[in-house]
Amino acid sequence: MTMNTSRILLIMLILLLLAPSNFAQDISKSNKLNAMIEEGMKDWQIPGLAAVVVKNGKVVFKKTYGIKDIETKEAVDDNTLFSMASTTKALIAISLGILVDQNKIAWQDKVITHFSAFKLSDPYITADARVIDLLTHNLGIGNADLLWTTNNLSTLETIDKFKYAEKTYPLRGGFIYQNIMYAVAGELIESVSGQHWSEFVENEILKPLEMTRTQTKSKDIIKAGNYTTPHFNDLEDGVVKVGYTFADQIGAAGSVWSTTNDISNYLTFLVNDGIFKGDTIIQPNTFQYLFKSHAIVADGGVYPTNKLTKPKWNTYGLGWFQQDYRGNKLDFHTGSLSGLVAIAGIMHDKDLAVYVFANLDHAELRHAIMYKAMDIYAFSDDNRDWHKEIFKLYAGFRENAKEAKKKRSEGRIMETRPSLILEQYSGTYQNEMLGVVSVSLDKGQLKIDFNNLFNYQLEHWHDDTFITNKDPIYRDKFFFNFNLNASGKIAYFEFFGEKFTKK
Repeated sequence: MTMNTSRILLIMLILLLLAPSNFAQDISKSNKLNAMIEEGMKDWQIPGLAAVVVKNGKVVFKKTYGIKDIETKEAVDDNTLFSMASTTKALIAISLGILVDQNKIAWQDKVITHFSAFKLSDPYITADARVIDLLTHNLGIGNADLLWTTNNLSTLETIDKFKYAEKTYPLRGGFIYQNIMYAVAGELIESVSGQHWSEFVENEILKPLEMTRTQTKSKDIIKAGNYTTPHFNDLEDGVVKVGYTFADQIGAAGSVWSTTNDISNYLTFLVNDGIFKGDTIIQPNTFQYLFKSHAIVADGGVYPTNKLTKPKWNTYGLGWFQQDYRGNKLDFHTGSLSGLVAIAGIMHDKDLAVYVFANLDHAELRHAIMYKAMDIYAFSDDNRDWHKEIFKLYAGFRENAKEAKKKRSEGRIMETRPSLILEQYSGTYQNEMLGVVSVSLDKGQLKIDFNNLFNYQLEHWHDDTFITNKDPIYRDKFFFNFNLNASGKIAYFEFFGEKFTKK
């Protein structure tokens, strides 16, 4: 037997001896994560959930839990479609990166060079906004999510209306989360590539990653079948099924739906720095650029979990929030549509990625799963009970919501009357950005209709303030405050700080 042959046999023997130990460790880690998830499912009352962990390019944890719908009670499986919501944004950033690789755009190109319909309320920002600025939430314009949640305009019409949103800080001088800028990014992808952003994502990302069940348009889940249902843990009614909030109007910001199996491939691609099964989907330098820090997120970040993780810094990449965790950089992003949540997390230095889906609004167990997986698979540490800590943290928010509701009732001034007879509140009201609202009187009941999209019944609260019936999706009641002019006639009403002027 030669010396080389002896060495090979020795190495093989060592590997065989270590294999059972490594296998046992992997099983132990999976069991610990699974135990926390099962406990968390009960405490959060989550109907259905799915979680995937990829380490060193291999799936080390993949499991589904619970049911798709509290009424049908059908079980979640590895092919059940869940909403990616705002974790979709990373796909848009990757798509733009692919166009950079194809020399069709550059990150510092002006937006108007590729998408001439782009127009904001500030002409300087319009003229100087760059492609990269569409992804970093620091253009200087205030949030306008009411624009797409209270209307059914097309994507281009929505973008056009966004020009009425006011400037709130200097260009690249702050941070306000902006869904609509990702919709603009989607339109820019089409303008440059000739393909709708959804087709571009399918052809350039999903097909190469063999994500065969993933739907880029949320309404397509109906035809695809095997999809989950949104739920809400109502303060009064408990866990209830709610309607879908399809986000196709600003689809590039959050309309993609995917499955546990497909997400496993996506995470493998992310851990392998843009390579999947030997194929380079996006060039390494471009891939790394996506995860550089491009904007500062001030004031301690946007996530309540920062109270527990205590990061020293918070930044934003291209479709990713970023912070330090245990001496390493963590890139992550949540996704939230009413009744549906997701979270994606990557620790590149540890070749580790985590993804969680759930079908309950504000199911913040997602954060606990991400941090627990990071602890177990990156640091072999199971000492921290993330579920209990995060459940306690968010239980405080729920108690605050109950207290706020109680104070709202206590703040009601009883035995007051409206300034005018109810019929005088009727009419058409308009907001330049948010559209037309119709107020009508029907059998002594004021009713309000937003852009022929949804309507409420109004109950007098006090003075000239009215309150709606409970919204069937958001599970809350909303105030409408009517204001009179000097002539004693209705001038406008206010809704979430926006004025709607009577025509």
